[in-house]
Amino acid sequence: MLEGNRVSRISVRGFAVASATAVTAVGSVVGVATGSTAQPNDTQAATEGTTLLLADIPAGQQADVQVAHLEAQADAQAIAADYEARKDAEAEARKAAAQQAVAKKAAAEREAEKKKADRAAREATTTTFAAQSSYTVAQIQAMARSMVAADQWQCFSNIVDHESDWNYKAVNPSSGAYGLFQALPAGKMASAGADWQTNPATQIKWGLNYMESRYGSPCGAWDFWQANHWY
Repeated sequence: MLEGNRVSRISVRGFAVASATAVTAVGSVVGVATGSTAQPNDTQAATEGTTLLLADIPAGQQADVQVAHLEAQADAQAIAADYEARKDAEAEARKAAAQQAVAKKAAAEREAEKKKADRAAREATTTTFAAQSSYTVAQIQAMARSMVAADQWQCFSNIVDHESDWNYKAVNPSSGAYGLFQALPAGKMASAGADWQTNPATQIKWGLNYMESRYGSPCGAWDFWQANHWY
Protein backbone atom coordinates (compact mmCIF):
# COMPACT_ATOMS: atom_id res chain seq x y z
CA MET A 1 0.00 0.00 0.00
CA LEU A 2 1.30 3.45 -0.89
CA GLU A 3 1.61 5.52 2.27
CA GLY A 4 -0.31 8.78 2.27
CA ASN A 5 -2.23 7.91 -0.87
CA ARG A 6 -5.83 6.80 -1.13
CA VAL A 7 -5.93 3.15 -2.04
CA SER A 8 -8.37 2.15 -4.82
CA ARG A 9 -10.06 -1.23 -4.86
CA ILE A 10 -11.20 -2.74 -8.12
CA SER A 11 -13.51 -5.74 -8.20
CA VAL A 12 -12.34 -8.56 -10.41
CA ARG A 13 -15.90 -9.50 -11.24
CA GLY A 14 -15.79 -9.95 -15.00
CA PHE A 15 -11.99 -10.11 -15.41
CA ALA A 16 -8.91 -11.70 -13.86
CA VAL A 17 -5.29 -10.65 -13.34
CA ALA A 18 -2.90 -13.20 -14.82
CA SER A 19 0.25 -11.70 -13.31
CA ALA A 20 1.65 -8.51 -11.88
CA THR A 21 2.96 -7.47 -15.29
CA ALA A 22 0.37 -8.95 -17.67
CA VAL A 23 -3.26 -8.18 -16.92
CA THR A 24 -5.93 -9.79 -19.11
CA ALA A 25 -9.67 -9.02 -19.13
CA VAL A 26 -11.75 -12.15 -19.09
CA GLY A 27 -15.17 -10.52 -19.13
CA SER A 28 -17.09 -13.72 -18.55
CA VAL A 29 -20.71 -13.42 -17.43
CA VAL A 30 -22.20 -16.52 -15.86
CA GLY A 31 -25.66 -17.78 -16.89
CA VAL A 32 -26.62 -15.19 -19.53
CA ALA A 33 -25.90 -17.26 -22.62
CA THR A 34 -28.71 -17.87 -25.11
CA GLY A 35 -31.35 -20.12 -23.67
CA SER A 36 -30.07 -19.80 -20.08
CA THR A 37 -32.50 -19.08 -17.31
CA ALA A 38 -29.84 -17.54 -15.07
CA GLN A 39 -29.95 -13.80 -14.56
CA PRO A 40 -27.04 -11.43 -15.31
CA ASN A 41 -26.45 -10.72 -11.60
CA ASP A 42 -25.53 -14.41 -11.04
CA THR A 43 -21.98 -13.34 -11.88
CA GLN A 44 -21.84 -11.21 -8.74
CA ALA A 45 -22.70 -14.21 -6.55
CA ALA A 46 -20.02 -16.28 -8.26
CA THR A 47 -17.24 -13.76 -7.56
CA GLU A 48 -18.47 -12.03 -4.38
CA GLY A 49 -15.71 -10.94 -2.06
CA THR A 50 -12.90 -11.18 -4.62
CA THR A 51 -11.22 -7.77 -4.87
CA LEU A 52 -7.89 -6.46 -6.01
CA LEU A 53 -5.99 -3.49 -4.63
CA LEU A 54 -5.15 -1.11 -7.45
CA ALA A 55 -1.93 -0.33 -5.63
CA ASP A 56 -0.92 -3.99 -5.92
CA ILE A 57 -0.83 -3.68 -9.72
CA PRO A 58 2.20 -2.09 -11.36
CA ALA A 59 1.55 1.52 -12.29
CA GLY A 60 1.96 0.75 -15.99
CA GLN A 61 -0.95 -1.69 -15.94
CA GLN A 62 -3.38 0.19 -13.67
CA ALA A 63 -5.03 2.06 -16.54
CA ASP A 64 -5.39 -1.18 -18.53
CA VAL A 65 -7.02 -2.89 -15.58
CA GLN A 66 -9.47 -0.04 -15.10
CA VAL A 67 -10.35 -0.07 -18.83
CA ALA A 68 -10.80 -3.84 -18.78
CA HIS A 69 -13.08 -3.53 -15.78
CA LEU A 70 -15.26 -0.96 -17.52
CA GLU A 71 -15.38 -3.04 -20.70
CA ALA A 72 -16.44 -6.10 -18.73
CA GLN A 73 -19.22 -4.09 -17.10
CA ALA A 74 -20.35 -2.82 -20.51
CA ASP A 75 -20.37 -6.35 -21.93
CA ALA A 76 -22.44 -7.62 -19.02
CA GLN A 77 -24.93 -4.78 -19.43
CA ALA A 78 -25.21 -5.46 -23.19
CA ILE A 79 -25.84 -9.16 -22.59
CA ALA A 80 -28.46 -8.36 -19.97
CA ALA A 81 -30.17 -5.89 -22.32
CA ASP A 82 -30.19 -8.49 -25.12
CA TYR A 83 -31.68 -11.04 -22.74
CA GLU A 84 -34.49 -8.68 -21.77
CA ALA A 85 -35.12 -7.76 -25.42
CA ARG A 86 -35.48 -11.43 -26.36
CA LYS A 87 -37.92 -11.99 -23.50
CA ASP A 88 -40.00 -9.00 -24.65
CA ALA A 89 -39.97 -10.19 -28.27
CA GLU A 90 -41.08 -13.70 -27.27
CA ALA A 91 -43.88 -12.28 -25.15
CA GLU A 92 -45.07 -10.12 -28.07
CA ALA A 93 -44.94 -13.12 -30.43
CA ARG A 94 -47.07 -15.19 -28.03
CA LYS A 95 -49.54 -12.33 -27.71
CA ALA A 96 -49.79 -11.94 -31.51
CA ALA A 97 -50.30 -15.70 -31.98
CA ALA A 98 -53.09 -15.69 -29.40
CA GLN A 99 -54.78 -12.76 -31.13
CA GLN A 100 -54.55 -14.51 -34.52
CA ALA A 101 -56.06 -17.67 -33.05
CA VAL A 102 -58.98 -15.69 -31.63
CA ALA A 103 -59.50 -13.93 -34.97
CA LYS A 104 -59.44 -17.23 -36.90
CA LYS A 105 -61.92 -18.78 -34.51
CA ALA A 106 -64.26 -15.80 -34.86
CA ALA A 107 -63.99 -15.94 -38.66
CA ALA A 108 -64.74 -19.67 -38.66
CA GLU A 109 -67.77 -19.11 -36.44
CA ARG A 110 -69.03 -16.35 -38.76
CA GLU A 111 -68.58 -18.60 -41.78
CA ALA A 112 -70.42 -21.44 -40.05
CA GLU A 113 -73.30 -19.12 -39.18
CA LYS A 114 -73.43 -17.86 -42.76
CA LYS A 115 -73.59 -21.40 -44.13
CA LYS A 116 -76.30 -22.25 -41.63
CA ALA A 117 -78.31 -19.20 -42.68
CA ASP A 118 -77.80 -19.99 -46.37
CA ARG A 119 -78.95 -23.56 -45.80
CA ALA A 120 -82.07 -22.37 -43.99
CA ALA A 121 -82.83 -19.93 -46.78
CA ARG A 122 -82.34 -22.70 -49.31
CA GLU A 123 -84.76 -24.94 -47.42
CA ALA A 124 -87.37 -22.20 -47.47
CA THR A 125 -86.78 -21.35 -51.13
CA THR A 126 -87.19 -24.93 -52.32
CA THR A 127 -90.78 -25.04 -51.14
CA THR A 128 -91.75 -21.84 -53.00
CA PHE A 129 -91.44 -23.38 -56.48
CA ALA A 130 -94.69 -24.82 -57.72
CA ALA A 131 -94.39 -28.33 -59.12
CA GLN A 132 -94.52 -28.53 -62.91
CA SER A 133 -94.54 -31.33 -65.40
CA SER A 134 -91.40 -29.97 -67.01
CA TYR A 135 -88.93 -27.08 -66.67
CA THR A 136 -86.92 -25.08 -69.14
CA VAL A 137 -83.20 -24.44 -68.68
CA ALA A 138 -83.97 -20.78 -67.98
CA GLN A 139 -86.39 -21.76 -65.21
CA ILE A 140 -83.89 -24.15 -63.64
CA GLN A 141 -81.14 -21.54 -63.75
CA ALA A 142 -83.47 -18.99 -62.14
CA MET A 143 -84.11 -21.47 -59.32
CA ALA A 144 -80.39 -22.03 -58.88
CA ARG A 145 -79.59 -18.30 -58.84
CA SER A 146 -82.10 -17.80 -56.05
CA MET A 147 -80.40 -20.51 -53.98
CA VAL A 148 -76.69 -20.11 -54.76
CA ALA A 149 -74.58 -17.30 -53.30
CA ALA A 150 -73.60 -14.74 -55.92
CA ASP A 151 -69.86 -15.27 -55.42
CA GLN A 152 -70.33 -19.04 -55.93
CA TRP A 153 -72.64 -18.91 -58.90
CA GLN A 154 -70.10 -19.21 -61.73
CA CYS A 155 -68.41 -22.21 -60.12
CA PHE A 156 -71.76 -23.87 -59.53
CA SER A 157 -72.87 -23.16 -63.10
CA ASN A 158 -69.62 -24.55 -64.53
CA ILE A 159 -70.16 -27.88 -62.77
CA VAL A 160 -73.76 -28.23 -63.93
CA ASP A 161 -72.73 -27.28 -67.48
CA HIS A 162 -70.20 -30.10 -67.57
CA GLU A 163 -72.25 -32.70 -65.70
CA SER A 164 -75.69 -32.41 -67.31
CA ASP A 165 -75.94 -29.26 -69.44
CA TRP A 166 -78.80 -28.24 -67.08
CA ASN A 167 -80.90 -31.29 -67.93
CA TYR A 168 -82.48 -32.34 -64.64
CA LYS A 169 -83.52 -35.69 -66.15
CA ALA A 170 -80.12 -36.52 -67.62
CA VAL A 171 -79.15 -40.18 -67.20
CA ASN A 172 -75.76 -41.78 -67.74
CA PRO A 173 -76.62 -45.02 -69.57
CA SER A 174 -73.57 -46.90 -68.31
CA SER A 175 -73.46 -45.87 -64.64
CA GLY A 176 -77.02 -44.74 -63.93
CA ALA A 177 -75.86 -41.33 -62.63
CA TYR A 178 -78.81 -38.97 -62.69
CA GLY A 179 -79.89 -35.36 -62.76
CA LEU A 180 -78.23 -31.96 -62.81
CA PHE A 181 -75.26 -33.17 -60.78
CA GLN A 182 -75.12 -36.76 -62.08
CA ALA A 183 -75.56 -38.14 -58.57
CA LEU A 184 -74.41 -41.73 -58.19
CA PRO A 185 -76.26 -43.60 -56.92
CA ALA A 186 -79.11 -41.38 -57.98
CA GLY A 187 -81.28 -42.34 -55.01
CA LYS A 188 -79.08 -40.45 -52.54
CA MET A 189 -80.76 -37.23 -53.69
CA ALA A 190 -83.83 -38.41 -51.77
CA SER A 191 -82.16 -36.89 -48.69
CA ALA A 192 -83.21 -33.51 -50.10
CA GLY A 193 -86.75 -34.48 -50.98
CA ALA A 194 -88.91 -37.33 -52.24
CA ASP A 195 -89.49 -35.53 -55.55
CA TRP A 196 -85.78 -35.55 -56.51
CA GLN A 197 -86.45 -37.24 -59.85
CA THR A 198 -88.84 -34.58 -61.11
CA ASN A 199 -88.07 -31.38 -59.20
CA PRO A 200 -84.89 -29.50 -60.18
CA ALA A 201 -85.18 -27.34 -57.05
CA THR A 202 -84.76 -30.45 -54.91
CA GLN A 203 -81.76 -31.49 -56.96
CA ILE A 204 -80.20 -28.04 -56.59
CA LYS A 205 -80.73 -28.21 -52.84
CA TRP A 206 -79.01 -31.59 -52.72
CA GLY A 207 -76.16 -30.47 -54.99
CA LEU A 208 -75.37 -27.41 -52.91
CA ASN A 209 -75.39 -29.41 -49.69
CA TYR A 210 -73.08 -31.97 -51.28
CA MET A 211 -70.57 -29.37 -52.52
CA GLU A 212 -70.49 -27.53 -49.22
CA SER A 213 -70.15 -30.61 -47.04
CA ARG A 214 -67.44 -32.24 -49.17
CA TYR A 215 -65.51 -29.28 -50.64
CA GLY A 216 -66.54 -26.32 -48.51
CA SER A 217 -68.29 -24.49 -51.35
CA PRO A 218 -69.21 -24.78 -55.05
CA CYS A 219 -65.91 -23.09 -55.93
CA GLY A 220 -64.05 -25.68 -53.87
CA ALA A 221 -65.89 -28.37 -55.81
CA TRP A 222 -65.09 -26.69 -59.11
CA ASP A 223 -61.38 -26.50 -58.24
CA PHE A 224 -61.43 -30.24 -57.59
CA TRP A 225 -63.39 -30.90 -60.78
CA GLN A 226 -60.88 -29.04 -62.91
CA ALA A 227 -58.04 -31.10 -61.50
CA ASN A 228 -59.80 -34.47 -61.72
CA HIS A 229 -62.76 -34.07 -64.14
CA TRP A 230 -65.08 -35.47 -61.51
CA TYR A 231 -66.17 -34.41 -58.05
